[in-house]
Amino acid sequence: MNVNQSAPPVPPIGQPQPIYPGYHQSSYGGQPGSTAPPTPYGAYNGPVPGYQQTPPLGMSRAPPSSGAPPTSTAQASCGQAGYGQFGQGDIQNGPSSSTVPMQRLPGSQPFRSPLASAVSQPAVLQSYGPPPPTSTQVTAQLAGMQISGAMAPAPPPSGLGYGPPTSLASASGSFPNSGPYGSYPQGHAPPISQAQGHPGVQPPQQSAPLRASSFTPPASGVPRMPSMTGPLPPGQGFGGPPMSQPNHVSSAPPQVLPPGTQMTGPQGPPPPMHSPQQPGYQLQQNGSFGPGRGPQPNYGSPYPGAPTFGSQPGPPQPLPPKRLDPDAIPSPQLNELPPQQKTRHRIDPDAIPSPIQVIEDDRNNRGSEPFVTGVRGQVPPLVTTNFLVKDQGNASPRYIRCTSYNIPCTSDMAKQAQVPLAAVIKPLAKLPPEEASPYVVDHGESGPLRCNRCKAYMCPFMQFIEGGRRFQCCFCSCINDVPPQYFQHLDHTGRRVDAYDRPELSLGSYEFLATVDYCKNNKFPSPPAFIFMIDVSYNAIRTGLVRLLCEELKSLLDYLPREGGAEESAIHVGFVTYNKVLHFYNVKSSLAQPQMMVVSDVADMFVPLLDGFLVNVNESRAVITSLLDQIPEIFADTRETETVFAPVIQAGMEALKAAECSGKLFLFHTSLPIAEAPGKLKNRDDRKLINTDKEKVWDWKTLFQPQTGVYQTLAKECVAQGCCVDLFLFPNQYVDVATLSVVPQLTGGSVYKYACFQVENDQERFLSDLRRDVQKVVGFDAVMRVRTSTGIRATDFFGCFYMSNTTDVELAGLDGDKTVTVEFKHDDRLNEESGALLQCALLYTSCAGQRRLRIHNLALNCCTQLADLYRNCETDTLINYMAKFAYRGVLNSPVKTVRDTLITQCAQILACYRKNCASPSSAGQLILPECMKLLPVYLNCVLKSDVLQPGAEITTDDRAYIRQLVTSMDVAETNIFFYPRLLPLTKSPIESTTEPPAVRASEERLSSGDIYLLENGLNLFLWVGASVQQGVVQSLFNVASFSQITSGLSVLPVLDNPLSKKVRGLIDSLRAQRSRYMKLIVVKQEDKLEMLFKNFLVEDKSLSGGESYVDFLCHMHKEIRQLLS
Repeated sequence: MNVNQSAPPVPPIGQPQPIYPGYHQSSYGGQPGSTAPPTPYGAYNGPVPGYQQTPPLGMSRAPPSSGAPPTSTAQASCGQAGYGQFGQGDIQNGPSSSTVPMQRLPGSQPFRSPLASAVSQPAVLQSYGPPPPTSTQVTAQLAGMQISGAMAPAPPPSGLGYGPPTSLASASGSFPNSGPYGSYPQGHAPPISQAQGHPGVQPPQQSAPLRASSFTPPASGVPRMPSMTGPLPPGQGFGGPPMSQPNHVSSAPPQVLPPGTQMTGPQGPPPPMHSPQQPGYQLQQNGSFGPGRGPQPNYGSPYPGAPTFGSQPGPPQPLPPKRLDPDAIPSPQLNELPPQQKTRHRIDPDAIPSPIQVIEDDRNNRGSEPFVTGVRGQVPPLVTTNFLVKDQGNASPRYIRCTSYNIPCTSDMAKQAQVPLAAVIKPLAKLPPEEASPYVVDHGESGPLRCNRCKAYMCPFMQFIEGGRRFQCCFCSCINDVPPQYFQHLDHTGRRVDAYDRPELSLGSYEFLATVDYCKNNKFPSPPAFIFMIDVSYNAIRTGLVRLLCEELKSLLDYLPREGGAEESAIHVGFVTYNKVLHFYNVKSSLAQPQMMVVSDVADMFVPLLDGFLVNVNESRAVITSLLDQIPEIFADTRETETVFAPVIQAGMEALKAAECSGKLFLFHTSLPIAEAPGKLKNRDDRKLINTDKEKVWDWKTLFQPQTGVYQTLAKECVAQGCCVDLFLFPNQYVDVATLSVVPQLTGGSVYKYACFQVENDQERFLSDLRRDVQKVVGFDAVMRVRTSTGIRATDFFGCFYMSNTTDVELAGLDGDKTVTVEFKHDDRLNEESGALLQCALLYTSCAGQRRLRIHNLALNCCTQLADLYRNCETDTLINYMAKFAYRGVLNSPVKTVRDTLITQCAQILACYRKNCASPSSAGQLILPECMKLLPVYLNCVLKSDVLQPGAEITTDDRAYIRQLVTSMDVAETNIFFYPRLLPLTKSPIESTTEPPAVRASEERLSSGDIYLLENGLNLFLWVGASVQQGVVQSLFNVASFSQITSGLSVLPVLDNPLSKKVRGLIDSLRAQRSRYMKLIVVKQEDKLEMLFKNFLVEDKSLSGGESYVDFLCHMHKEIRQLLS
């Protein structure tokens, strides 16, 4: 269905719009009205000069309804329902906004105005009984519009897809017949099904080169409709707009089509789908399903579903059998309300772009064919799509993803669009088994062939000339001689005849073996080492952590990473334990028992032994096993609670330095290091200062900044030695993650956090993370440089690394989960014909101690038209970049400033598109580029995240932890982290082996009769509705009823039935897809844990004050209109 189609004319922006509950009118027809409370964002749609605002004939203005002033939603308790602010006799819909005097129609004939409103909302007719209680009014003043807060259970989506709103509740409390749907019992809405196709509707073909999604948000700053002084006379039709208006009609010239005719034009969001059992009506011009009907002022009787306001209710309609789709049923609290008190969205949630639909469409369209990288500037499938990559000259999107694959030719054009030009690079990404790892090329002692001027490596874009004796660099245009041993003749096209035999001439990604010139001190490196450093203070012993860890290490050491088909790993291992002092262990293979050496001078750290500290696992197996058995016993009775931290890292680094190798430290730490030593920290946690001005003017500058400079200095030394640090934290209280994570972050390491660790609850999660961390392939002592062709250059870098200059990214360690995000800026004009080139070169030491260069090349298009830029953007990568940009910004700026910067940038991107690329249309319409239509919903998720808008229960450590985590996430991880997946479990057939289709992350989509799984890459929730069938509860939890399910359960019982096997299999499958183990939490409906769960329903208003998707879209539209005006 097309949302840019012509439609009946609409009232001008700023004129009265019908049917918004809770409006206060500032001035109507020159009469002063009640003053609306201040809104957080100012007027959304102001009056447009040149239009008249006249009251309709025969209407008198009643005083505003009385009642308590609206309360802010942030303070409303969860579960309150919001009501419209209408007193007795008020009607929530208003006259047509036409300035032409309106003729009343005879009898009880309803009037269908020839003028339609820009956005029509579901009307709710107030019964003329006592007004609803006003003490529970919950309103969110967004841009002058009042909408009930999302903490009240949201109503079911109105209408079908973009179709008509739900039928309204008549005064008698029953629903009138609503066209093809029939009537529904009180408290239920018509069913909605997004996933099922509709037999009578074909989506329109794309008829414009640039696709845009558009819909019209309601105008705000709009006067409230006049109160009626008492009910209308019986039988008198009310002259309002037709109730079947869609939510997105654009303000195009009027055009009447024959019934059932489809409109064409730029394709918008996908057409509404409804379930196959509904009659197969064609899609009408106004976007609703049902028998085609144009504006017909002279029909004799009301058509089914026509509102007959004020007329006597007819005989009750017989109820058809219920056709309930759980997605359309809100939680029970909402159903307990009388129908006239139900809150309604201003915008139908199904009429706005859906992440679920976009992901599904991409899977269907692009999941079956391999993605062949031979063509320059191709936009790859989304990260949520499973696809195969065939490398034919450009790096796979698993290694590099760009925010745009078509770069503006000039810096002026880039500034105008404001689309950041960035690449998210994952140099050591793990490939699926069907794809080959990069080929390793050995050029012998001469080493890889490079450009003499810019030092770029040989790649498929280099141009050979003069019969193959020379080549022209594609990055700097320098002409270089080809060494005699590399010479080869050219074919008739100018390509070398051996091009397809050489990976560096035909593939986008490959590796070179590095020569001794690429090694430190001109000496080949030794194999790396792993040092396990275990906190044995009272906290670690008491929780059982030390015993658990030592037991696990005995078997885990058999799985150290190894190169290719090597029989055993080349990595050596060492062990240290510590509290206030450090204990080193000699585990030399010739010893019968391990020896302990204690270093108590932590201020001047040194390693007391060289020989026997770092050993081969297989040679020293017996001694290591003996040591791991003894450690829990040696410290079983310890009473030492204080720990050190910086000296532990210092000791590990010194040990690697003495062994002349790079390596990784695995630190297991439990508490704030308060013992007297370098790096001693104070408790600076004051939750009362979160989100206040003092958060920035603190003694320690900021919550996210480290307390002391000791750790930066230490990190710098670690990077120089190739010493990477992975930190496992087990805090019971504040440990200052912002400071302790500095060394892991700057050395390319990881931080894992297990708050209030208990062996029985957290054992599986910790051991799973540890196994994965120890086994993953790592590149040590790495340096990465990104080269670009003339015209652009890399200017900014985000991730876990250290930079001592402006070009080289230094990483003591780099694993397959880490990314480096690089931003590019123009330094010259680009050429449309030659495009732009990126080359990422990573020099690293492999797990076997081999020095290698991994090269990734990518060619991008360049454009002189903004439309080409917007057609080739990737929203997921854009959000990844924007989140990292914002999360770094909080180190130096107040959170509010960072949030405002993001909103402004997003508005500028969309306003530039609207101004320069979209076809002209009404200013009241929000038009989004097709490939950026999810930018607002995803950006709102970033703005609502714990780092930028924490709730009161989020600790400062949690914020610092999440900030550090997101810094090196890849695009797939940020996608699921900011917009979690919500999977209904009992809808798909039990025998189905595929994942159930996801639904949108909103409380509206939850049915109390269903069970849902929600994942965000770090957390896994199993939400159980209160009305779930007893058989399902028994099959899954092995208890007789819902009330017997243990809330907070973290392991499902292993039961031998199809449902249990399916759900446990799905959970295992989801965990396997993520880089960290997701701990399961079972949440029962209306349980206290549900508040935590609802925090992840990101399309709703958050408890910490974050806007709902609909509200943010309106806010965004207001910002865009301000920029355009």
